[in-house]
Amino acid sequence: MTLRVSLVAAARSSSRLAERFDDDRPLDQAGWHEVQLVAHTLVPLGAAAELRYCSPTPRSRATGDALGFAPMAQPALRDWDMGRWRGLTLGEVTAREPAAVDHWLADPRSAPHGGESMLAFIGRVGGWLDTRPAADGLVVAVAEPAVVRAALVYALNAPPSAYWNVDVRPLSTITLTGLPGRWSLSLEAGIR
Repeated sequence: MTLRVSLVAAARSSSRLAERFDDDRPLDQAGWHEVQLVAHTLVPLGAAAELRYCSPTPRSRATGDALGFAPMAQPALRDWDMGRWRGLTLGEVTAREPAAVDHWLADPRSAPHGGESMLAFIGRVGGWLDTRPAADGLVVAVAEPAVVRAALVYALNAPPSAYWNVDVRPLSTITLTGLPGRWSLSLEAGIR
C-alpha cells in the first residue's frame, strides 16, 4: 500500500517582504486573485482526495474552501510557533535581537523566541505525516509554506539546515508518496 500526500501552500496574505512570523491574517486581494488563476489545476486534486485537511490558519482554510476542498483543520499542521516573535517580520526581529536571530538560524535545536525549535517543528509535521491512514489513496492538505518546507525536509530525511534552501511559493504543490517513516518526493509531469 502506498499513500500519496499532496501539500498545497496557502495563497498569500501579504507581499513576501511583509511576511510575518506565525502570521494569521486572512487572504488579501492578491491571494484571492491567485486562487482564481490556478483553481482549474488544483480543484481536481481535491476532488480525487479521500481526505482533505488544512492548517488552522485563516488563509489556509480560505484557500482550501476557495478550491472546493472543504478541508478539516489539523492542529498538527499549524504554522511554526515563533513565541514572542509572532507577528513580527524577520527584519524587525533582526533589528531588536540580532544575536538571537543568528543563533536561531545556526542551531536547529534553539528557540530563542520562546516557541518551537526547528527540530520540534519538523518533528511535529513529520508526526502528522506518519499518522495518516496507511492505505492506497490520496490525501490533500493546504498548509502554510513553512509547514510544506518542514514536511519536505522530514520526508527526505534531509538535515534541518536544508529547510532554509526550500522556497515554497503560494499555491505551489508537492506530493509525497510512501508509508509512515518511508516517504519519497513524487514529481509529476507538467503536461497532461
